[in-house]
Amino acid sequence: MRILLATDAWEPQVNGVVRTLTRVVKELKAMGHAVEVISPDLFKTFPLPTYPEIQLAIGCYEPVQERFKAFEPEAIHIATEGPIGLAARRICVEWKLPFTTSYHTRFPEYVSARLPLPLAAGYAYMKWFHKPSGRVMVATPTMRDELSTHGFRNISSWSRGVDTEVFHPRREGEADVYADLPRPIFLYVGRVAVEKNIEAFLGLDLPGTKVVVGPGPQLEELRGKYPSVVFTGPRSGETLTAHYNCADVFVFPSLTDTFGLVLLESMACGTPVAAYPAPGPVDILPNSGAGVLAHSPTEGLKEACLEALRLDRRQVRAFAEKFSWRACAEDFVRNLQPYPEPEKTRFWRRLRRLARVRRRRPETA
Repeated sequence: MRILLATDAWEPQVNGVVRTLTRVVKELKAMGHAVEVISPDLFKTFPLPTYPEIQLAIGCYEPVQERFKAFEPEAIHIATEGPIGLAARRICVEWKLPFTTSYHTRFPEYVSARLPLPLAAGYAYMKWFHKPSGRVMVATPTMRDELSTHGFRNISSWSRGVDTEVFHPRREGEADVYADLPRPIFLYVGRVAVEKNIEAFLGLDLPGTKVVVGPGPQLEELRGKYPSVVFTGPRSGETLTAHYNCADVFVFPSLTDTFGLVLLESMACGTPVAAYPAPGPVDILPNSGAGVLAHSPTEGLKEACLEALRLDRRQVRAFAEKFSWRACAEDFVRNLQPYPEPEKTRFWRRLRRLARVRRRRPETA
């Protein structure tokens, strides 16, 4: 199948959305599908205010149109709600092409945490964006139910995966990256930003050492406010894996993520998770033996951290091994809505014919 993916989130951005999309594309190609990715690196861009790592495309509507025509996709997926997603959505609506979308980020909550805008305004935009979609893919049942209460329709589940070779328990002879720090080590990995609710973790009275791995606009502010916390900045590759597998507990305080891929990465390293009962953790952790939920979205995170210390790391790793990127990609393909073969052939043939006519007109004028 010829699959077109339109996304405003792509490398060199480092986040769960990009990791999911890049790995799914890799799996799709391994399964024999042809994939065309329309991403910000193909256009002139400007940095998203308060989030400079994200580059937004400028003037992308006509170039996106040309890529549609050149690739002639059989299935179209729009992953994000930014300029590229908007351009692809407009083309699909105008040309009456079926397409699917996915809900990766709790955008209304994200905006409300940063700007004086009501949640209702954010959800109005998101409902408008996703309304023509044949299927809205979400990572968890909790997210599906939450969007349903906001009036979203055609919601389908799309699982997540983890690379259990890259993320692995600490091996014999491997150095302890926290050798000089008091134990236990309570770790957070991710973007250091207000919407991640990190201060709910940093303010806890816990034994040992708190470690924060990742970049973000709040990094310097929190460094000054919490001098006893170790802030490493961004880490990747085996160094990131070592920060996971040498920690005692992974703490996930976010209330705005739709899944939290870092949960699976930590568990694949054998490190148990403590989290609030928010979308993602509430769908994964109960009865898993891999983590502990706080009592509520505002209380009990300290107790969850201390209880997670007692979990069996081998069981944590075994639970993570149930998640694979191939299963994630297969879910994705099942959710797509391919253009029916006869209609697809007629549509692209007609479009090619119109393009040839338009190219000849200046010559005959």
